[in-house]
Amino acid sequence: MKNNKDLSGENILVCVAWPYASADIHQGNITGSYLPADIYARYHRLKGNRVLMVSGSDSHGTPVTVKADEEGKSPQEVFSYYHKRFLELFQKFGLSYDLFTHTDTENHHRVSQDIFKRLLEQGYLYRQISEQMYSPAANRFLPDRYVEGTCPNCGYPRARGDQCDNCNTLFESASELISPRSKTDDSALELRETEHFFLDLPKLADDGLTKWIQADKEHWRPQVINFARNLILNEGLQGRAVTRDLDWGVAVPVPEFRHKVLYVWFEAVIGYLSATIEWANNQNQPEAWKSWWYGKDARTVYFIGKDNIPFHAVIWPAQLLGIERLYESDENQTLNLPYDVPANEFMNMEGRKISGSQNWGVWMLDALERHDPDPLRYYLTVSMPETRDSDWSWQGYIERNNNELVANWGNLVNRVLKMTHRYFDGVVPEPGELREDDIALLRSIDSGFELVGELIDSCKFRAAAAEAMALSTVVNQYLEEMSPWQTARNDEKATAKTLYTAIQAINGLKILFAPLLPFTSQRLHRLLGEEGSLFGEQRVESYEESERSHNALTYDDAAAVGQWRRQPIASGQLLPAPEPLFTKLDDSVADDELARLGAKEHAA
Repeated sequence: MKNNKDLSGENILVCVAWPYASADIHQGNITGSYLPADIYARYHRLKGNRVLMVSGSDSHGTPVTVKADEEGKSPQEVFSYYHKRFLELFQKFGLSYDLFTHTDTENHHRVSQDIFKRLLEQGYLYRQISEQMYSPAANRFLPDRYVEGTCPNCGYPRARGDQCDNCNTLFESASELISPRSKTDDSALELRETEHFFLDLPKLADDGLTKWIQADKEHWRPQVINFARNLILNEGLQGRAVTRDLDWGVAVPVPEFRHKVLYVWFEAVIGYLSATIEWANNQNQPEAWKSWWYGKDARTVYFIGKDNIPFHAVIWPAQLLGIERLYESDENQTLNLPYDVPANEFMNMEGRKISGSQNWGVWMLDALERHDPDPLRYYLTVSMPETRDSDWSWQGYIERNNNELVANWGNLVNRVLKMTHRYFDGVVPEPGELREDDIALLRSIDSGFELVGELIDSCKFRAAAAEAMALSTVVNQYLEEMSPWQTARNDEKATAKTLYTAIQAINGLKILFAPLLPFTSQRLHRLLGEEGSLFGEQRVESYEESERSHNALTYDDAAAVGQWRRQPIASGQLLPAPEPLFTKLDDSVADDELARLGAKEHAA
């Protein structure tokens, strides 16, 4: 495979949260990080920037081993099953990863171990004997995620041993929990001594992290930068263990620690770097990754949920500062720190928290059996929890689909194309000299590219969707005022001007909607008589390594023709027969979907 990245434009590295390969993905996961990342990446591709969007399945997270224990399977079997489902879902949903891989590749093991050794050489890792929760019943040390207890900060009764998901407090040890117990069998635990490597976060704070977090970050979301600054400047950082007593994961590259593995919080974030290196190797250009990690003008943007803010806005930047450079050949360069971490809040469902154990959520791979991807993408975008928690409502989904996608945008397209077929045999008419109203409309559409583009670039996706839909409303109003169905009776020239102008307008809206609605935008591209793909091609590929192969989702933009601007549709162009872009949904769909989850049982 060759590298199809254009040499022009900015280098934009889009880093997307790594899902634990232990459960199916729900709407909260999608709107929390995966969908905003895709909208951002697609916009920048249309702008002509050199985008690299990477992520993968977190194969070594404790949820994987917990699931394996519950099902009597190996962690390898569990993560392989869910990884394949992720690949299927992301391809169907249109998430345009340049590479979606996983953390159990030989490449990731090697890069993670290289980074560990580099931090050790730089003096940012130290050995320390500490007490860790031990389960007499299971005869082993328990990873922090196998431990649950009451949070000493907020009183949440199901805090994990490493972090409270309710208040985001990080714990140096699971022993800080009140009444810690085993997650698997609820048995009592005791503290025993064990030796581990620790990341020296206080030293890293002194050596650059504090200075970096205090620098200008006005483009960061307030809840993200405030949390990170408070953690570093007010609460203060403590050393944090980077190894643990397990046999599933990346082996610690120190002989006497070979029976231990790298802690997943330390190793998984390295995946952003290892995935770009894997991508470069797949292109047969092993140095290509450096354009995004060392380029002075390159942007690295991390799309995550709010529970991952500490790791991406504090600890991963600390690791990068400690590494400075990864390999000796890069001695005159330092790795780029995050440009932005636009973490989203959480999405609930029908007023309640999403819960896998209670089957309360929209399981996206299942939902795509009954719903088209773009309506789902649209509703998740307009409901995105950008600054506060939001809520998924099936009735809300139906209303947004029917009132906005069908009645506004879809109806506009259908009316214009049908009238062009009715009055001009499907041929784009010759308009002659445009009127003031025609010119004003097209100027409004063209100005939308700057405004919508700025909103997407600022990670304000809800506002971007609203602005694009508002422009669709403007074109609908223009049609009402010009009434081509009336002028067609006695003024062919006026009708031609109106429909020509409307066709140009919807061709512009096609691009404005494209990052949000890639599937229907591509269909409209064809309905307007245009050829080629607005974006590239997604596919699942298999890559061979020395010991094993693995499947990954990839993206090839070699044939993409989309550009972030309105391009003219030529007079005389023959348009295919029109077809609806969206389908109206009956209100009964909400009842049907809730019945699938046992809504009455849950309500009780």
